Amino acid sequence: MPESKPLRADARRNRDRLLAAAAEVFAEEGADASLDAIARRAGVGSGTLYRHFPTREALIRAVYWARVEQACARGDALRAAHDPVTALSEWLRLLVALSTRDGVTATLLGGQSQWPKAFADECHAALSATGGPLLDRARSALQPTVTLDDLHGLVHGVATASNASAAPTERADRLLDLVLDGVRARDGGGG
Repeated sequence: MPESKPLRADARRNRDRLLAAAAEVFAEEGADASLDAIARRAGVGSGTLYRHFPTREALIRAVYWARVEQACARGDALRAAHDPVTALSEWLRLLVALSTRDGVTATLLGGQSQWPKAFADECHAALSATGGPLLDRARSALQPTVTLDDLHGLVHGVATASNASAAPTERADRLLDLVLDGVRARDGGGG
């Protein structure tokens, strides 16, 4: 979701503060949170919020697209990692961490979110374009039938189960360890 024209430095700072505040408020209160509360947390007026994001949907899309970009940038950097299984595991851990914030990123992994289909599809395609090469590099160490959609579904499940926990981060780490152990290739006749 590239911007149409470059922003002045002060406008860029305001936009970045609005995105950070919106991510926090959406995580705390959901996507129906007050836009005025977001503007106050960002330290700007409501007019500034609406100049950058004329609708609630525009703000929500920008927040979640920023998460997708973060995951893709980290995944691209991990492709150069020496150990492909560790690289894939680290990327999946990032997806779980992003998904446990409020569950939206998890639904975007499957292209099945409450957002318009075109946006969900765009997010899913970007995450798949990053995850596919990571999975391909790790393929020889994994069960031969594991697909990227399987991994996305498992991330969604881990995030959903973890969000219901009193300690979501610890629960997510434990569940993801179990998942990763389950998708590894087995030697001999055990599995």
